[in-house]
Amino acid sequence: MFSAAERWKVAYPGASIGVLAMSPVANPDRSPKLETHRQALEVDLRSSFAALDRSQLKSHPLVAPYTAYYKRFDKTYHVQHQLESIVFKGKSIPQAAALVEAMFMAELKNMVLTAGHDLANVRGQLAVDVASGTERYDTLRGMQQTLKPGDMFIRDEEGVLSSIIYGPDHRTCITPATTRVLFTAYAPVGVPPDRLRAHLRDLSDFVLAVSPEAQVQYTAVIAAGPEG
Repeated sequence: MFSAAERWKVAYPGASIGVLAMSPVANPDRSPKLETHRQALEVDLRSSFAALDRSQLKSHPLVAPYTAYYKRFDKTYHVQHQLESIVFKGKSIPQAAALVEAMFMAELKNMVLTAGHDLANVRGQLAVDVASGTERYDTLRGMQQTLKPGDMFIRDEEGVLSSIIYGPDHRTCITPATTRVLFTAYAPVGVPPDRLRAHLRDLSDFVLAVSPEAQVQYTAVIAAGPEG
């Protein structure tokens, strides 16, 4: 179901990708059980990070690998900004349809960048690759975007599903009708594979809070190999 381009292994030794597919799932506007988990997670995040300032947060081991990756592209890690708003400003985790909210929660718990897709709209085999700067796709907002050279991205046999810098595509986005869901998680150099596996387990647990009958259809961690 998932492979890695050789150029990705060469460009990003020490990086890895996590994959999780689950079905059958539901995607209601709200899930009371998930809301309970969300409130508990917000308490845990504030307890864990409240003593840090913004610069300490950027250098925290959970965040630093993404800070370094995004800096290469003159960008900042948006999940870090979401964490800051929860910890320092008292805001809540963004509410969305249940499957997307479950993904947000796992991202914030583990600080692991994740994209979600309707598996029914994925075509053929999946692969992680490195952009040449010519690849184009419609982002989640429906705007056509050209990938940045050197950015990690995931593709199926029809085109780009997501990239680190520009996020998921529109073609395979999660909708209210989604019954088969695919999550892919990007782990740059510095994110241990064990943390990625724990992230996928947390994500699975959050999905099960919404859809107790769901089963894991596929899960894997694809590593580029040791750094250096």
